[in-house]
Amino acid sequence: MAAPMAGGPTTVALAEAVGSAGAYPFLAGGYKAPEALATEIEQLRPRVGGFGVNLFVPSRLIPDRASFAAYADELRGEAEVHGVQLDPEPVLDDDHWDQKLRLLIERPVPTVSLTFGLPDATDIAALRRVGTRVLASVTSAGEAELARAAGVDGLVVQGTDAGGHSAVFDPSGSPSQVGTAELVRLVAHESGLPVVAAGGVHGPDAVRRLLAAGAEGVAVGTLLLRTDEAGTSQAHRAALADPAFAETVVTRAFTGRPARALRNGFIDRHGSAAPDAYPAVHHLTRELRAAAGRAGDTDRLHLWAGTGYRRAAEGPAAAVVRRLAAGV
Repeated sequence: MAAPMAGGPTTVALAEAVGSAGAYPFLAGGYKAPEALATEIEQLRPRVGGFGVNLFVPSRLIPDRASFAAYADELRGEAEVHGVQLDPEPVLDDDHWDQKLRLLIERPVPTVSLTFGLPDATDIAALRRVGTRVLASVTSAGEAELARAAGVDGLVVQGTDAGGHSAVFDPSGSPSQVGTAELVRLVAHESGLPVVAAGGVHGPDAVRRLLAAGAEGVAVGTLLLRTDEAGTSQAHRAALADPAFAETVVTRAFTGRPARALRNGFIDRHGSAAPDAYPAVHHLTRELRAAAGRAGDTDRLHLWAGTGYRRAAEGPAAAVVRRLAAGV
């Protein structure tokens, strides 16, 4: 499966290429206006045999205004580098949850995956009633049990090596440090639900190991970031191949939610001060990150990456799919 990568990397072209190569594509619904998501769905629908759409479950977290304002003040100098003004008032939203849910009920897709927690069980049931399979992203056996009880059809089990945001339900806690294979083995045994493994999918050996642990499929993200069809920014593409970036770390600095990224100056300067305040911190830093991206400023850009980022290569997405499927 192609992991849904919100914010630009996942495109209709990438989903089509992955689907045409025999893997299962996902569109990233997170951060996307409902109208834009509807357009992508209808563009992709006739081009592949099956596909999924990922949604971000709205956060119920109310940020502490004092700590949020202090973080905004701390970032002021970073923003001034690119002429950006930061708003010290936290912005909260539900990522158009109701509109996207209505879209997917009125125009059903084969699969919907959920990230950042669980919605009301009635929302899951509504999707299933129109024939959609619902997968929940989980990072622990406890989350898997909550998802099973809510009525999902399967689980995306995310291990610690995964790039980008952790799917952990409680963003104020620390994501599990359990490796993907061990977590898959535990969750598959205890939940009894079909499992897709995510995190650490850096080659065919990893695919075979995760399938042997009990997964029915694997989700690949980081290895697709530099492919021809991905919408990854040039700055992000270059950083993934730049030897100056020597490791990945988990940080809240960019969005207020734990996420694995290439370690850069912004993380070093502000990672310890970032509040647990998603999506408020995401909105706070959004224009700063966009300006950094346009300027090629990788010191201030969120460079999401899993631990296997060194194996992300240029070329067609189909080549990545064929390489990962070798010997399976």
